[in-house]
Amino acid sequence: MLEEVERWLTRRSWSAADRTPANLRAAANAAHGTGVSVVLPALNEAETVGDIVATIRRELMEKIQLVDELVVIDSGSTDATAEVARRAGARVVHRDAILPRLPAVPGKGEVLWRSLLVTSGDILCFIDADLKDFSADFVSGIVGPLLTDPEVQFVKAMYDRPLGEVAGQGGRVTELVARPLLNLHWPLLAGFVQPLGGEYAVRRSLLERLPFPVGYGVELGLLVDALHTVGLDALAQVDVGVRVHRHQDGQALGRMAAAIYRTAQVRLSRGHLVRPSLTQFERGPRGFVPHTYPVDTQERPPMREIEEYAARRAA
Repeated sequence: MLEEVERWLTRRSWSAADRTPANLRAAANAAHGTGVSVVLPALNEAETVGDIVATIRRELMEKIQLVDELVVIDSGSTDATAEVARRAGARVVHRDAILPRLPAVPGKGEVLWRSLLVTSGDILCFIDADLKDFSADFVSGIVGPLLTDPEVQFVKAMYDRPLGEVAGQGGRVTELVARPLLNLHWPLLAGFVQPLGGEYAVRRSLLERLPFPVGYGVELGLLVDALHTVGLDALAQVDVGVRVHRHQDGQALGRMAAAIYRTAQVRLSRGHLVRPSLTQFERGPRGFVPHTYPVDTQERPPMREIEEYAARRAA
């Protein structure tokens, strides 16, 4: 590990317990209108989204008034995700209702990008909607450094990721794909414990300057681009404990890995690249059957280049 990264780890890695609710309340009051918007991208998460929303409302909107806005962006759920989230106290917006002149494409990054248009906070906090045993520390922990240190612009959550009952075996794509890529090509980011984690808080002034990969590559893309835009010392991470969530099967992980690799490839070379695909196999009645999937390659431009966003911010 680079000496610069070792120094960064001592300066920019914290625990959620380092900032008490009273500290955070005082920091929020002193921020003079720096609102905090929490965004949950959700697709068929009716089983978990309600508990997450209810916890954030109770602990961070009613008890300490840390969060100003709580929005669930529904990606087209076919279950009761929207109803459950609304009943628990979130404002629910359908992905397709945001920037309708530009047809939406499937993907988590697409939803996060569009969320900038329907939120108002100067700090945006993204939380995955499939978390189980959710703690408010996931939000307060990563928002805290942005409220207390004006030099910090991007904060990732770090945590243990069990796989079922086995500790430390979650995050398979991180260990097999993302971490090697970052260590080889962006060694300044080697200190991030969970580079692909879906829980992070960012200043709007930075987010609106970054392109968003529309699919699974969004977390790696934002992290790499943030490094190049504001430098390592503006990035940080906070330990929030343990993350328990629904795990993907092996083939879904393969598609995720391909998208992440492609996101890295685009950032390593802006030359002429063929449109990639990934072929996977499933056993059928007559043997293995190939299934070929396109790899997410599309990216949305920095939000400040969108006319509707500029007009909304100017209003």
